[in-house]
Amino acid sequence: MFFAEGSPVSETETEVGTAPRPLSLDDGRPAARAWSLDPALRHLNHGSFGAVPLVAQERQRELRALMESAPVVWFPELPRRLAAARVELAAFLGADPGDLALVPNASAGASVVYANLERRGGGEIVVTDHGYGAVTMGAERLARRWGGRVRTARVPLDAGADQAYEAVMAEVGEDTGLVVVDQITSATARRLPVERIGVEARRRGVPLLVDGAHAPGLIAAPLEGLTCDFWTGNLHKWGCAPRGTAVLVARGPLRDGLYPLIDSWGAADPYPDRFDQQGTVDATNHLAAPAALDFVDRTWGWPAARRYMDELAGYGARVVGAALAELTGADASVDVGMPVPGMRLVRLPDGLADSRVAADALRDRAPAELGVEAAFTSFGGVGYLRLSAHVYNTAEDYEYFAERCVPVLGEWARAVR
Repeated sequence: MFFAEGSPVSETETEVGTAPRPLSLDDGRPAARAWSLDPALRHLNHGSFGAVPLVAQERQRELRALMESAPVVWFPELPRRLAAARVELAAFLGADPGDLALVPNASAGASVVYANLERRGGGEIVVTDHGYGAVTMGAERLARRWGGRVRTARVPLDAGADQAYEAVMAEVGEDTGLVVVDQITSATARRLPVERIGVEARRRGVPLLVDGAHAPGLIAAPLEGLTCDFWTGNLHKWGCAPRGTAVLVARGPLRDGLYPLIDSWGAADPYPDRFDQQGTVDATNHLAAPAALDFVDRTWGWPAARRYMDELAGYGARVVGAALAELTGADASVDVGMPVPGMRLVRLPDGLADSRVAADALRDRAPAELGVEAAFTSFGGVGYLRLSAHVYNTAEDYEYFAERCVPVLGEWARAVR
């Protein structure tokens, strides 16, 4: 039923749909040649750690060479350089540069909020059961410090916007001091209705923190129409910026009370300028980020790149899902209530990745035994394969997984039963 490696599209195409034509560089080479990814592996998990194109790696090397050639010149000039980079990054996100501060990752952005927000209401914090683990753990620490507790909204995986909204707002009451909601969930690859939640939270006077870790690059304008006090997102995921490149966007009266996690000489500066001085740190990642964003824009255009990623992720889910269904006799497709572009879930055989620890163990095992980098996730005691497509991926990557890896997953599942 499946494709042999390197084979042309066969009649199976009628069952799983047409594979999108692979993207290429301006000189005709495959898109993957613009990255330094190991060709011995299939890279099917862009969503976890991203992948940095060579042009951005080279730009960061150039900046590091400047830094190391004259550090006493470099570091006093660094705030000016970072302020200019903030303007470029804000334009990409559709944000006001005066609202945008630079942070190492989305979890750090959430930590800034947790460290600076004073106790409100009865000290309760509302999160969802789809929340990113590190961000939720930070909320739990804050609730303990406030003498409150965390209330968890249970949102079914197949919940549409209305049901998800009602589930979150049902946990918000007079004692709520903060609401924390993902724009795109990590483990379950779905959206949550943050726009509608934001409007109601603002009406009730409850601060809202939106975890937009996956949004930059995957959503065209992640802040458009969004009412929130705090938003944090990673540019080193879908934006392909160097590691440790993220932003915190803060709006409204609580913005000026935010300070970096590191006290440095910019502490007396206004927000967000005070975030441009964090001691003697290598900030070349943020300075090189525009090179990655511009590369994708010049080569394919972000709208075309997003369209390709979404079509390819959908094709991959159908191909892999069909292989799993043939293996197990059960439907492997997943009904996600608010799907997102570029990411898909496929249900794994029973017994695989049924907890976070088990899912991480599969992730670590897959490169050596399957020849792939893949994301295995767990939600509600059910294991899933989370497919994340980027411009360097091709239909053949997913056909390979269906042909070569799915049978091995079946063996692994039988071994744990």
